[in-house]
Amino acid sequence: MTASDSGGTFVVERQTTIAASPDAIFGHLDDFHHWTGWSPWEAIDPTMWRGYEGAPTGVGAVYEWKGTRKAGEGRMEIVDSQAPSKLVINLEFRKPFSSKSTTTFTLEPSGDATVVTWSMTGPKSFMTRVMGIFMSMDKMVGPDFEKGLAQLKVVTES
Repeated sequence: MTASDSGGTFVVERQTTIAASPDAIFGHLDDFHHWTGWSPWEAIDPTMWRGYEGAPTGVGAVYEWKGTRKAGEGRMEIVDSQAPSKLVINLEFRKPFSSKSTTTFTLEPSGDATVVTWSMTGPKSFMTRVMGIFMSMDKMVGPDFEKGLAQLKVVTES
C-alpha cells in the first residue's frame, strides 16, 4: 500500500497478486463493459445510467455514468493502453463535486501470477482539501481499490 496526501497532489495505490497471466487480466480492465463484473462502485446504485462511446476497447474508449448522490456523475476515458502491462485512464467526477485525476493499472508477471497495481493521482482541489480535513483520499478511496482488486481476482481466477 502506498499513499501520499501531501503538497498539492494526492496519490492512492493498492496492489494484489492474481493467479493469472497479464493477458487474462488486461481484458477486464481495457474494456469498460467488463467493469460491471468487478468494479467496487457498480453496486452503489443499481439504477445508475451507464453510457459507452468511442473505441470499444483501449485508447479512446469512454465510460460515463449518472446515478444517485452517492454514485454521482462522471466520465472515464482510456488515454494509454499498452497491452498487457499498462492502462491509463483520465477520470473526471462531475457530481457530487468536480475533480479530475489519473488512474493507472500496471500488470507485472510474477511466476505463474501477475502483480496488479491500481493507482490514482490528482491535484488537491478545494473540495478534496476540505474533505481531507476529515479523512484522507487514501482512507476514502483505498478500501474501494482493495475491494475492486479482490473482485477482479475472483473474476479472473474463476
